[in-house]
Amino acid sequence: MKRLLALFLAFGLLLAGCTESPPAFKSTDISGVDWGKDFTLTDHTGQLRRLADYKGKALVLFFGYTQCPDVCPTTLAGMNEALKLMGEDAARVQVAFVTLDPARDTQALLAQYVPQFNPGFVGLYGDEATTAALAKDFKAFFTKVPGSTPDTYTIDHSTGSYAFDPQGRLRLLLRHGEAPANVAADLKLLLAGK
Repeated sequence: MKRLLALFLAFGLLLAGCTESPPAFKSTDISGVDWGKDFTLTDHTGQLRRLADYKGKALVLFFGYTQCPDVCPTTLAGMNEALKLMGEDAARVQVAFVTLDPARDTQALLAQYVPQFNPGFVGLYGDEATTAALAKDFKAFFTKVPGSTPDTYTIDHSTGSYAFDPQGRLRLLLRHGEAPANVAADLKLLLAGK
């Protein structure tokens, strides 16, 4: 009986050693969520873009606006730092900035603003209805805050970025202010098929 019990224990340990543990992401793993599955927007060069256009790359999607005083520029600068840490793997990552302010963030303004952080970054925009629907689909919050004049409003918005794996599946929510080394490590795991 003892031998049989020892055999079952050994077999159980052997099976436990064969199961693959989940990846050790630094960011919030949201794999399997039933939202954020696609988008159709125009990029800052005038090209229509869908999620499928970025298959084969890890895609990081961030919602913001060009007149944002802090969160948006620090997020884009942090993503640039993360890509620098990735070496050659950075060529397999696409960062996309989706404007929440299509009234002011024209194609020309996005074309000037977004590539300042990294020439490979892309600015995306849609009309107000498309923007609102997309933000809702991604569970991204935003609201216009009136300023002293009609043109000086600000936009309060959620600060996380969304990371897709090369197969186009939404996998991670990257927290604002996450260390670039952690973002780089998470993106490398996505590129490795984790």
